[in-house]
Amino acid sequence: MKITTIIISCLIVLSVILYAVFFMKEDSNVITETDIPLADDRNATAESVSLLVDSLNDFSFDFYNQISKSEDGNIFFSPYSIFTALSMAYEGARENTAIEMKNVLNILQNNSQTLGSFGRVYNLLNQNQKGYTISTANAFWAHINYKFLKDYLGLLENFYMAEANELDFSKNVEAADIINSWIEEKTNDKIKDMIESDMLSDLTKLVLTNAIYFKGEWDSPFDQKKTYETDFLLSSGEAVKVNMMSDPDDSFFNYSETDDLKILEMDYYGSELSMIVILPKENNITVAESVMNYENLTNWKNEFYEINIDVQIPKFKFETKYLLNDHLKDMGIVDAFLPGIADFSGMDGTKNLFISTALHQAFVEVNEQGTEAAAATSIIMELTAMPDNFRADHPFVFLIQHKETGAILFMGRFADPSL
Repeated sequence: MKITTIIISCLIVLSVILYAVFFMKEDSNVITETDIPLADDRNATAESVSLLVDSLNDFSFDFYNQISKSEDGNIFFSPYSIFTALSMAYEGARENTAIEMKNVLNILQNNSQTLGSFGRVYNLLNQNQKGYTISTANAFWAHINYKFLKDYLGLLENFYMAEANELDFSKNVEAADIINSWIEEKTNDKIKDMIESDMLSDLTKLVLTNAIYFKGEWDSPFDQKKTYETDFLLSSGEAVKVNMMSDPDDSFFNYSETDDLKILEMDYYGSELSMIVILPKENNITVAESVMNYENLTNWKNEFYEINIDVQIPKFKFETKYLLNDHLKDMGIVDAFLPGIADFSGMDGTKNLFISTALHQAFVEVNEQGTEAAAATSIIMELTAMPDNFRADHPFVFLIQHKETGAILFMGRFADPSL
């Protein structure tokens, strides 16, 4: 497993960013320093923002634990992006579909304080940046002439600041190009060709998208002259070559440890944001993964003390792409993916829509200067295909049942009319 010593830092870097931004500023009003439109955050409170961030961070670790079961090698994703895109879909879910999504997201649906908190999160992320860049954007792409409920679309536009767009999904190549171009622009050209044209068709009625981009320089940059090639031990014990960065001699870092782990915090310029690296003392990444949760992260951070320590971490750059359907089903979101079962009547007033495809793509680069990361999530809503006819002109199975009890009284197969 390559780069295992820093794989967990890739997971939580955005959660730490959110934690730093929100909890430093949640008690103050957002001060507009740019001309970007603001989401409606009037009903947000310090408590509601805190609860939303707690739910996001719990989801971060739950999703990591789920995806690590099936993904070998490097892992990287934006929990914020997946959480936000799913929440936009959740706002239109009803009945058991909504219950399952609530159990995973742990937020209240169509709740004024929760919606206001999403707005506050959006406003905080996109403003008042000092020494770093974070931008996040949402959009929805509705099939031309398909009727969605005004309340649902208004909710997306006002609280999630989702850009409203119409597309003819029957022209699937053109539609995919348009959405992919939007994602590429919003991620500073880091996420490309996310949606394949064959994922879209005339049955596609809605695509929900989130994009996030981050770039920050280290508070104490690494000296490029000190970067050297060395061995990196995989979990198997095999050694591969890696470019190892070495920090300046006079750098101080927040640090704590347990019997099995070393935990290091590296600040970005301005000290508002940081990366946390969780390193097993022995070459066994499962020791770290087995205790990864939001509560333990909080405890480790509470034990931080400042120390002048020799820090050496690899520089790295990689991309990931995940089909989320099975991962989300395993987490408990099942009905949303089942045509004829899914209930997204809060979107269009019918029970005809379901999630056909949920995608996530991410990019990360860590080098001597700092970190650049980007990610995007797309949720494709499709219309349940309705049969044109029922023409039994080939062999079929049939049965006779007692409707009240469901008891099958007779069962057979009709295969040859000539017999």
